[in-house]
Amino acid sequence: MRFHQQVAGVNYTFDGLVEVLAKATPLRSGDQLAGCAAEHDAERAAAAWVLADLPLDTFLNDVVVPYETDEVTRLIIDGHDREAFSAISHLTVGGFRDWLLENISGDDGAQRIAAVVPGLTPEMVAATSKLMRNQDLIAVSAGLQVSAAFRSTIGVPGTMATRLQPNHPTDDPRGIAAAVLDGLLLGCGDAVIGINPATDSPHATRDLLHVLDTIRERYDIPVQSCVLSHITTTIGLIEEGAPVDLVFQSIAGTEGANKAFGVDLALLREGNAAARSLRRGTVGDNVMYLETGQGSALSSGAHLGVGGKPVDQQTLEARAYAVARDLEPLLINTVVGFIGPEYLYDGKQIIRAGLEDHFCGKLLGLPMGVDVCYTNHAEADQNDMDTLLTLLAAAGVAFVITVPGADDVMLGYQSLSFHDALTTRRTLGLRPAPEFEAWLQTVGMIDDAGRLTPFDTRRSPLRALAAPGAEPA
Repeated sequence: MRFHQQVAGVNYTFDGLVEVLAKATPLRSGDQLAGCAAEHDAERAAAAWVLADLPLDTFLNDVVVPYETDEVTRLIIDGHDREAFSAISHLTVGGFRDWLLENISGDDGAQRIAAVVPGLTPEMVAATSKLMRNQDLIAVSAGLQVSAAFRSTIGVPGTMATRLQPNHPTDDPRGIAAAVLDGLLLGCGDAVIGINPATDSPHATRDLLHVLDTIRERYDIPVQSCVLSHITTTIGLIEEGAPVDLVFQSIAGTEGANKAFGVDLALLREGNAAARSLRRGTVGDNVMYLETGQGSALSSGAHLGVGGKPVDQQTLEARAYAVARDLEPLLINTVVGFIGPEYLYDGKQIIRAGLEDHFCGKLLGLPMGVDVCYTNHAEADQNDMDTLLTLLAAAGVAFVITVPGADDVMLGYQSLSFHDALTTRRTLGLRPAPEFEAWLQTVGMIDDAGRLTPFDTRRSPLRALAAPGAEPA
């Protein structure tokens, strides 16, 4: 089906839903690379006008990626809750945007929105986000409440959790222990203490799991740990009895892109069931840690939709959240600037993508986090990350990723420092996850108001970990 719209006396024609979605998307380098971006602002405005007038049920009848060849599309369509959708089925995309903004400011608006979430598809949500200003994305996200739990509870209103990322170029236990201590002393780690290993070998992964679990048990810290190896490695280690809390995996929005990651839905569900069978959680059984990122499908050549047309990267990113929703994760975050400037060129594009991803994930019912980050060859800097972090914190982000000094020396990219999270919590009055905050108070690291207190390692339960040359195990 072709769509037509006139803007300033010029007629614009769009050949199908895939093209409308792509050309209505705010400018980003990945869509230019894929050849699907609008040529100029006027064409983008025309596409957005068409998109605003489309009925929401268009996305149930006109899929973006073929149903017959893509299991993610089948998951979306077959799992759609038409009863939940009935409350908004009469709306257009533009009308749904207005409905969200009207309800989020009402007394029971969040509950009304939550009731329709099972009836939303990723394409509906992505389309709506394309019509929203940054402040719209923030306002709606801030009013939604989505939580998940394992040993700590993520997504509690008024909190912002953190992943403590103690990566080391050689997986040296002493270097990892030092980074863990650094983060704990600054109140980080309540979402997860998670290591990207330098190698995916089962032996190295098992050793790192034992390092983290020993630290957690020794100091009775109510957090979860994760070594971000491939899911097949982790499943094997679960079978061997390794201390696995969370199963990690990168996921994407098409079957082909997931195959490039070495996974499919069946394998992801197997990993979820394996981790749940261990029953290691104390306050919940959400056991998956998932990562996504705009551009992942394009980077693996798995971004083509109906008619062989390229699908825009933001719509494909939202489709990844359908995969995540099926797995009921504890944690999911977009690594918003990690893939590189080929997909998000500069600070402006990274900021916009981070707000979009957070909005789409949260509206689809996920405890959405963001790795506020960039690579050193992007046109971005730490001031851009400060801006995005502050906006996400105002929007109620579930968690962010923190590394020593904001510089990940193993992965070679820039993220947030422990101090960045601490400053943002203090500025906006946010707290850590409740179970972790109680532990911080017990060890004398924060006061009743949640403020960091002067800390003497000589009297701290962490003194053994802080001692020079101390081994974590």
